[in-house]
Amino acid sequence: MAGQSVNPEEVQRIVETALTEDVGTGDVTTLATIPAQQSDTADLVARAPGIVAGLFVARAVFETVGAGRSLEWVSHVDDGARVARGDLIATVTGPTRVLLTAERTALNLLCRLSGVATHTRAWAEALAGTKAQVLDTRKTTPGLRVLEKYAVRVGGGTNKRMGLYDVAMIKDNHKLAAGGLTAAFRRVRETFPAVPIQVEVTTVAEAVEAVEAGADFLLLDNMSPELLRAVVAVVGDRAELEATGGLTLDRVREYAETGVDYLSVGALTHSSPILDIALDLRT
Repeated sequence: MAGQSVNPEEVQRIVETALTEDVGTGDVTTLATIPAQQSDTADLVARAPGIVAGLFVARAVFETVGAGRSLEWVSHVDDGARVARGDLIATVTGPTRVLLTAERTALNLLCRLSGVATHTRAWAEALAGTKAQVLDTRKTTPGLRVLEKYAVRVGGGTNKRMGLYDVAMIKDNHKLAAGGLTAAFRRVRETFPAVPIQVEVTTVAEAVEAVEAGADFLLLDNMSPELLRAVVAVVGDRAELEATGGLTLDRVREYAETGVDYLSVGALTHSSPILDIALDLRT
């Protein structure tokens, strides 16, 4: 699974930006304390249970810092693997200066992506046995969207859209500015005939209007389970339905069992805690 559908150039851009931010003109502590010729082996170890994601990104950090020098990386698990506290995730051998300079940037990215995957897996497991899937949103860390959405996939979630360019989403402000839901839908379809259109609705009447306008994907915003069931009954299979707004893990099945196709959860990317992973030099 490692790196599937993630553009290597995007990964390298993120890695270089992160290293520039952290290393700057040089790791003064490591340069002062570690001889240039010293080499060591370090292990990446889970400090908490969770789902691993982003091993290829961590490796890219070490290889970027150690460019032109001998470096060996061994992954002991694959992205998507469940690990327990104390499990060995990967081992890297090379110049000690490289290992220590790359450490924090590699861990920042690996811990972040693994945290997103771990959180997403909890939602995916909570939905097991229903037809509903958990979707992410655009509420991502600026600059990390491609990686965070990859981590959602690793965790068992589904990506909604990458940005404003690949799917049109008509929300309340668009409806107000365009003079109504139907008018907004027609303008998007005329201007971008090949782009998928999703429409946010808050009532059964709006859902019906959207479907009659031609929408085949509706966002059911902040609706109660009772209202969701009403929309499902009226719309049927004429459109895919997504429940969104204020969803929590403790009520996820209640919402999934209304018959909607998706539950969108911004917290997958904006509020996932990291998975604690450490780098330990072997003694």
